[in-house]
Amino acid sequence: METYTVSGRWQARDGWQSFETEIQAENEDVATEHAYAEFGSRHGLKRTQIEIEGVRA
Repeated sequence: METYTVSGRWQARDGWQSFETEIQAENEDVATEHAYAEFGSRHGLKRTQIEIEGVRA
């Protein structure tokens, strides 16, 4: 497994908030899916409320 840094922004009540998180995954696609799942469950968001801007190893 490799560590990926996923960055983007999510829709908060008072506007868009930027984020950057490190996720261990097999590839970039899996890291992106984990980011959607993590922010969705933590903040009660739908995928349309999360914008992934970049994934880097």
